[in-house]
Amino acid sequence: MGNVIGYARVSTVDQNLDSQLDALRKAGAARIFTDKLSGSTTARPQLQACLAYLNPGDVLAVYSTDRLGRSVGDLIEIVGRLREQGIQFKSLTEPFDTTDHGGELFFHIVAAFAQMQRRQISEKTRAGLAAAKARGRLGGRPTVMTPDRIAHARQMRAEGKPYDDIAALLGVGASSVKRALRDSITASPGGERA
Repeated sequence: MGNVIGYARVSTVDQNLDSQLDALRKAGAARIFTDKLSGSTTARPQLQACLAYLNPGDVLAVYSTDRLGRSVGDLIEIVGRLREQGIQFKSLTEPFDTTDHGGELFFHIVAAFAQMQRRQISEKTRAGLAAAKARGRLGGRPTVMTPDRIAHARQMRAEGKPYDDIAALLGVGASSVKRALRDSITASPGGERA
């Protein structure tokens, strides 16, 4: 068996890594990589460095799974890639431990449930879109930009107001304003710029 390599993360620079670091050291981590940023962020530089550092036979240890993955699907993808490289995974506070048979079985059960959930969501989405199409509606969420809001946004844009200010005044996102104005240009007969 190779080395135990630790990964620890907190969501903000104000938070403290000490309890995670202590637990990882106690578990025998030869090296620990740390990030201080939100788990919802896809760019986690020290996680990427940690994954690149690992060798076949090593064990990646984390204090808890929410420190590693942004979601169950993300966690399963990371651990699956590790397994393909001959690297084991262990959570110090949960029964995820692919170094023993029980932990590996538990991980496979969770992975199977996550896969089933993704398939059910996909099937429900397809069925909902098909039902909407049969009734003559296009899928997707209804736009927040009503014709009145578009007219108001066009007027404010003509006055030189930035998209962010327009969005704040209308109570919508700037991307919604940009998209609505862009789409209204292509839909207008003359294709005039907003």
